[in-house]
Amino acid sequence: MAGPGNQALNINSVVAQHANLEITNHGSDWYYAVCALMGVATLIFMGLSFRKPQGDRVFHYITAGVTGVACIAYFAMGSNLGQVPIQAQFVRPGNRWVRPAGTREIFYARYVDWVITTPLLLVDLLLTAGVPTPTILITLLADEIMIVTGLIGALTRTTYKWGFWTFGMAALFFIAYELLVDARRHASRLGGDAKRTFLLCGNFLIFIWFLYPVAWGLSEGGNVIHPDGEAVFYGVLDILAKPVFGFLLIWGHRKISTSQLGLRIRDRSHITSEKYNPGSGPHDGVQTEGPGGNVGGHNAAPIGHPAVGHPAHANV
Repeated sequence: MAGPGNQALNINSVVAQHANLEITNHGSDWYYAVCALMGVATLIFMGLSFRKPQGDRVFHYITAGVTGVACIAYFAMGSNLGQVPIQAQFVRPGNRWVRPAGTREIFYARYVDWVITTPLLLVDLLLTAGVPTPTILITLLADEIMIVTGLIGALTRTTYKWGFWTFGMAALFFIAYELLVDARRHASRLGGDAKRTFLLCGNFLIFIWFLYPVAWGLSEGGNVIHPDGEAVFYGVLDILAKPVFGFLLIWGHRKISTSQLGLRIRDRSHITSEKYNPGSGPHDGVQTEGPGGNVGGHNAAPIGHPAVGHPAHANV
């Protein structure tokens, strides 16, 4: 019979198969606590967005999306759902924390979270640095490779899991190069608050991300720590990489407009007047959609000036 307190593990014990080694109520409580933190952060980010014009809210919305998705994933893990039992490669009978393992609980819900949220974190950073679109796309592809190979490795019981771990590390090093070298160069061209915000948030995020393979090696990979310890390790990293990173980024963007970054986001509140006055040309202060002048590399025109070789638009 269900008593007071967290009964998620008891209630959901009938859902799917369960591993010999899985979270306890302590792990479930921790997951729910992180879930609540992610939810509160999402509401705060959305609330802060109202202090900006609609065209300058893109970073608030992206960051709120990150913590919102994480909130759902942590609710699933706290409920002991979104998991599958996998035979552990290393049983470790002498380890008092993991000696019950034959099978270990693997949360695929965690990877569903990451495959959505980690590209959004990179978009936050790369847009802040004014990185060209092709570079953004290849960096996001590397990120997806990193997450998917981590998931496949976690679901593999043989030594081949470490091959997938290696592929993921190669992708992580590529991402690190893009953030620490290429994106830094673009941010330096922008200068000012954009550069400072990118350097702070970029260095912070890549440092945190390099701790994730360590957590993977101790949990899904090497079966060294208990799933409750895994929950705390990943939870702390996710708190740093999502809400803490998000607050640093949003604080840095408080005096930055999207036009300063070369982003042209159309204010569609003027769409009616444009529709009924098609020959009047662009309205003052209204930007066309698409990348701004400094997005695209050395040959891009400065913001507010026509590109070389292309005549400026004139009213007819």
